[in-house]
Amino acid sequence: MNNVLPGQPLRVLSGMRPTGRLHLGHYHGVLKNWVQLQHQYECFFFVADWHALTTHYETPNIIEESVWDMVVDWLAAGVDPQNATLFIQSRVPEHAELHVLLSMITPLPWLERVPSYKDQQLKLKDKELDTYGFLGYPLLQSADILAYRAGVVPVGEDQVAHVELTREVARRFNHLYGREPGYEQKAEAAINKIGKKAARLYRQLRTAYVEQGDAEALAKAREILENQQNISLGDKERLFGYLEGGGRIILPEPQPLLTPSSKMPGLDGQKMSKSYHNTIALRDDPESVEQRLRTMPTDPARVRRDDPGDPEKCPVWPFHEIYSSEDTRQWVQQGCRTAGIGCIECKQPVIEAVLAELAPIQERAAEFSRDPVLVRNIIAQGCKHASDIAEETLAEVREAMGLEYT
Repeated sequence: MNNVLPGQPLRVLSGMRPTGRLHLGHYHGVLKNWVQLQHQYECFFFVADWHALTTHYETPNIIEESVWDMVVDWLAAGVDPQNATLFIQSRVPEHAELHVLLSMITPLPWLERVPSYKDQQLKLKDKELDTYGFLGYPLLQSADILAYRAGVVPVGEDQVAHVELTREVARRFNHLYGREPGYEQKAEAAINKIGKKAARLYRQLRTAYVEQGDAEALAKAREILENQQNISLGDKERLFGYLEGGGRIILPEPQPLLTPSSKMPGLDGQKMSKSYHNTIALRDDPESVEQRLRTMPTDPARVRRDDPGDPEKCPVWPFHEIYSSEDTRQWVQQGCRTAGIGCIECKQPVIEAVLAELAPIQERAAEFSRDPVLVRNIIAQGCKHASDIAEETLAEVREAMGLEYT
């Protein structure tokens, strides 16, 4: 796990695009991780409906139909509104405002070099993606993150470039606007608010770092600031910037929090994806789940029951790696290679394990589906809280950019 840089809030920001029903790939790749993170950080999880429009602008009905179903699936999977803030991106307009403001300072080549920009255009040739929104969606992602001053962002390796863009944008913003008028005087005034003993020590440690490059002094000074409860977030940002001889840190640089890639395969052995039509949705009925697992393709070498096979060449084996015990996996290896078991026998433990995993999720999903008012209230409260937090950031951004007129 990556460490949060000193001075950054222990916040996590992550979102999902509402483009269809959630499946086991989403559960194993994202939701299980969210359930863990909500007990470790202050988490903000959002429905990325604006992001969905970058590729689904011609089929908005898919987005509209998916939003509430997705929220229900989150709740059913164990994402707890008591431990995390759940909201819809388009209902927090601060995201759009920050996106516009950051677009004023972000060089165009930074967006054109994001790896997924060209990759997605090649993969989605059937869609017209030469749009301003598609080019700018990594910057909208940056606005999503920076609006909450998120310290860490859970991503797979293929998304690290997006977090790095966010770091570059934050760095550029702080370089351009961190030197507010009267910065040093405001920093000195902030020092006086932390108490005489702490102020004296802070000044000594700052001098040791700025003049001598003493890394230990820098770490101790940061610790002093971390423990301060009597100064505003703005003053704390000033003092972190002043400590290192730079300007005020208005938008902290987030760190990527690398998440294990989902090992959940599709029914055909490829990655589980709606585009491959190889998914098991979280709310598929048990009969359908069992039928689809029973009819999965197997090792092509096993034409007849008494033909030996190789589990490594069978799409069912990755399911055993996720769901089966070591004893069961050994039974599969032995039975398949010697034709001691048939393919239907091999699949049965997987069928039972998948159904057992889905049963409590589907039970909770049914409860939330019967109470749509509760679900909408959860989102309304989350949107209000998210907007309040984001507005604090926007107020400082506007002031720094000279947009607070009095």
